[in-house]
Amino acid sequence: MVKPATAAANRGPASHLFSTPLFCLLSLLITLVFSGTLAAAEKPKVRAVTAFVRLEPANYQEQVREALTMLRRAKAAFEQVGYEVQSVRIATQPFPEYTRGMTREAALAFLREYDALAKREGFDASIGPAMLEDGDDPAAVELLHDLFTGEGVLNASLTVAGEDGVRWKAVGEAAKLIHYWAHHDPSGLANFGFAATALVPPNTPFFPAAYHRGPGREFALALQSANVVAEAFAGVAEFAQARQRLAEALGAHAVAIERVALGIEKESGWGYRGIDLSPAPLKEVSIGGAVEKLTGAPFGSSGTMTAAALITEVLRSLPVKRAGYSGLMVPVLEDTVLAQRWSDGTLTLDALLAYSAVCGTGLDTIPLPGDTTVEQLERIIGDMASLAVKLRKPLSARLMPIAGKKAGDRTEFNDPFLTNAVIQPLP
Repeated sequence: MVKPATAAANRGPASHLFSTPLFCLLSLLITLVFSGTLAAAEKPKVRAVTAFVRLEPANYQEQVREALTMLRRAKAAFEQVGYEVQSVRIATQPFPEYTRGMTREAALAFLREYDALAKREGFDASIGPAMLEDGDDPAAVELLHDLFTGEGVLNASLTVAGEDGVRWKAVGEAAKLIHYWAHHDPSGLANFGFAATALVPPNTPFFPAAYHRGPGREFALALQSANVVAEAFAGVAEFAQARQRLAEALGAHAVAIERVALGIEKESGWGYRGIDLSPAPLKEVSIGGAVEKLTGAPFGSSGTMTAAALITEVLRSLPVKRAGYSGLMVPVLEDTVLAQRWSDGTLTLDALLAYSAVCGTGLDTIPLPGDTTVEQLERIIGDMASLAVKLRKPLSARLMPIAGKKAGDRTEFNDPFLTNAVIQPLP
């Protein structure tokens, strides 16, 4: 699952920053921009700088070192102009491609070594989908049964729908895997690092869905900008004004951030693949609270659908290169307001699927009763996948059944990325 970067991610003196005249000029231009309106406004964080590496087991440590050199310099470059970077990440091609030909034991040993390297070096790691195409061998899913624990940092996914429709074999495998982890990981966190994905494109920087199919040496950015949305919506009387304020505020930051990214591309030789503009929240920095500023009602009430559509419309109008979902994210357990609305029963599975028709990720960090069956998980994942196929849009499901907990109980996570909520009965 996503863990905070360690101090190792900050390694390297300031003299290691990109230091050519072009980059210095870029820094000066952005500094001048911030002397105006942006200086006084809420700034987003860069949630992640994600490098895409075509991992080769024979020399993976050297590949990781090269990627981390770029990532750490990029982190410093963003922070030099006032944008905090929360994490640096590496995503690979689907892991069955580089474990093919290994015995089960050798593949597990390699992936555990990679997990240990990620923890030592302070980066978050995604090993991509266990099944990407409908005909892929589900044996790779079996590897994940033994690999994931609440203590690791690896993320993975399973593609349950594509342009060819819902892949029901993969739906079943995802449901079985989620059910297995729910009953074999006492922390309840193993499912935090896994998503069933539908039509999620390569080069998505948000975890757990991140993967790529190309030659590597590319990077993309993810934002944490719920605070910018909240500021834009504060005191707004009508939706048209809210749209304009959000476009101006978030657009200015997106353009400034992309300028830094283009400088990194120029100086490092790593290709820039875009920004996932989804305004991710983090606990008290709440996208649920931001929407409530606009609607004047609890998230889940009438008006929420309109607000969700408005935010996504603005994101898709911004003049930058987009990646990933680039829509409203509604991660229940990563947002204190959303968690409260879930606990109140104002926000439901059906409501989240309805909002997904006009916004972002689908069903994200959903707490479920521990006795949720494989068949019930299949139906939930199938609904998400069917909606993604119908609308031709990227969606995913990150479902978290909590062993030993029933409807009415409260989750008990102690994690920097998760808040807690009351578990609701399944419909």
